[in-house]
Amino acid sequence: MQVFSFTRPLNFMRLKWPAVLLSMLLLVGSLGSFALNGINWGLDFTGGTVIEAGFAQPADLVAVRQTLDGAGYGDAVVQLFGTSRDVLIRIPLRPDIAQAVVGDTVLQALNAQQAEPVTMRRVEFVGPSVGEELKQDGGLAMLAALVGILLYVAMRFEWRLSVGAVAALAHDVILTLGLFSVLQLEFDLTVLAAILALIGYSINDTIVVFDRIRETFRKLRDGSTAEVINTAITSTLNRTVITSLTTILVLVVLFYLGGALIHGFATALLFGIAVGTYSSIYVASAIAEILGISREDMLPPLPIEVDGENGHGQP
Repeated sequence: MQVFSFTRPLNFMRLKWPAVLLSMLLLVGSLGSFALNGINWGLDFTGGTVIEAGFAQPADLVAVRQTLDGAGYGDAVVQLFGTSRDVLIRIPLRPDIAQAVVGDTVLQALNAQQAEPVTMRRVEFVGPSVGEELKQDGGLAMLAALVGILLYVAMRFEWRLSVGAVAALAHDVILTLGLFSVLQLEFDLTVLAAILALIGYSINDTIVVFDRIRETFRKLRDGSTAEVINTAITSTLNRTVITSLTTILVLVVLFYLGGALIHGFATALLFGIAVGTYSSIYVASAIAEILGISREDMLPPLPIEVDGENGHGQP
């Protein structure tokens, strides 16, 4: 299926410096938001109580929040969970209240204000030590993924491409985290899973472009580095657009129909895929060109011929 058909390659590299500047500004903005706002860590990382309550009639979230405020849980996060009769309540960890009694206290407060009984569907507790361990393990998982990709691309292609690939992945991760920091969206385990999935998606897109760059270097013997990269990116544009659009379509459905628990997951991947598609062109490929990638770097090594008489190897 051909979405785009071009008689000549598009000049993507003409905009590499404005794109690099834009990326630098976005990275600085994201890091600045980390310093000022931090990350809105979910209960998976900070510890606390998650309660799923079932109401006989559609729940009034404003009234539920007022009830919890009166019971001493003014910092509780209340949202619908699936249907209008299912409510998810997140209560941060508090040293003055034992977690074991939070569920019963909340249920009693809700039943005191409701004409029909409220049922407790689920209660989960996360301790602070578990949350801190999850935070550290998540950071190590992302770091290990980036290091592994750096080594793979360096061995599979060339070190300049490896630097470009890891720079693009770091770019995607930082900007996605920056979005959650600026908007103060909750960062829980589902968002961490989305970040790890984004790393895999983004490197797959980058590897496809790099493989086409290597093939094009061998075909266009007289072309400049910019011409080769433009030709390679243009030739993969159909594949990139189709893959991105189909993935985004699924994520949009998940965002609107999947329920509140995976809103963060869908948001991270929707934003990350858009940024990842951009970074494969204007971060990974642009950095490789800036570092001086050339045709000679992509050619296979010459075979060594062995002189039968003296046994010396000669190229």
